[in-house]
Amino acid sequence: MLGPSKNKRLIQPSDDPSADRICVILPVLNEAARIEHVLNSLVSQPDEVHEILIVDGGSTDGTPAIVQRYRQTERRVSVVDACPVDPRWTGKAWGLHCGLQRSDPDCQWILCVDADVSLSSNLARSLLAHARKTGVSTFSVATQQHLSGKLEALIHPPMLTTLVYRFGSPGKATRNIDKVQANGQCFLSRRETLLRTEAFSAARASLCEDITIARRLAECGEAIGFYEAASGLIGVRMYPSWRETWVNWPRSLALRDQYFGWRQTSSLGAALVLQALPLPLLVAGFALRAPLWVQVALGTLFAIRVGVLIGVARAYPNRPWTYWLSPLCDLPVIARIIQFALKRRHSWRGRTYIRRPGGTFEPVIQQD
Repeated sequence: MLGPSKNKRLIQPSDDPSADRICVILPVLNEAARIEHVLNSLVSQPDEVHEILIVDGGSTDGTPAIVQRYRQTERRVSVVDACPVDPRWTGKAWGLHCGLQRSDPDCQWILCVDADVSLSSNLARSLLAHARKTGVSTFSVATQQHLSGKLEALIHPPMLTTLVYRFGSPGKATRNIDKVQANGQCFLSRRETLLRTEAFSAARASLCEDITIARRLAECGEAIGFYEAASGLIGVRMYPSWRETWVNWPRSLALRDQYFGWRQTSSLGAALVLQALPLPLLVAGFALRAPLWVQVALGTLFAIRVGVLIGVARAYPNRPWTYWLSPLCDLPVIARIIQFALKRRHSWRGRTYIRRPGGTFEPVIQQD
């Protein structure tokens, strides 16, 4: 474990120029409803961002037209046609792979972002400054979360909190495959490192490509960092409604890939026991007049959960009041994540995947 000092746990804003160059890779598929926001953020970055590759996996909405409009006014924007998607790959991993192969060799860094993020104009310089300060050249960002409303505020925080119980808080780097954290919404690494380790290829059959990429890099001896950013540097609006969150996020939160083993299984069990069960068991203990030591033990675990709730609140700058009731949803949320971890068949972005022995996911090829 690499132990950063306290002032290195947070990505601070920086306007210090750098001679290094970044290639941004933005994989897209039918993102017309939100891509303009992230493109505005990207074209506002300084010259350290040398090129912006929009990797399109076959959009059929207005995405290509929007990107074309930006190309006409911003020389750094380019389009990579990633269609057809290789049937052996999941869509986003294929997009990242195609973008990396097309990236300018003069760029020392690759910055992967998603279409749902919004970036401050000095994010690129802030990330480079953080890499210099920490000596960690591969890391991702725990973004600030913007919720769709009161109902999502009940289920999104418990989902996010499962990562705290399973991996700990952001603010560190590690080479331990079982302890790495990652967020594909904002991920920075050296181009040479990604090419040498073939990290994107390792995620070709993964439904949680960000953590698989990080695990592959750790397997190759790289230190992988995961850090919060100062308020305003980067935010994300993941899903437009609580239904989308409930249906889609547990698929990736299960973190089921070829590296998934008994340690990952036990971490899910720990989240169930330490996060989800103390409150209902405490209520049951009071009702059934359980021994005092049992009630004290359960009360202590629930007090820790309240402390985590207070700590995680900073990830939600505009949180509805229902955020504070979200521990009531811990049990159904974790049960759903475990359900997705056990499922063999998944559907995502119009494709169906089957989990094979070894943890990889194989797309189901439709026969004509």
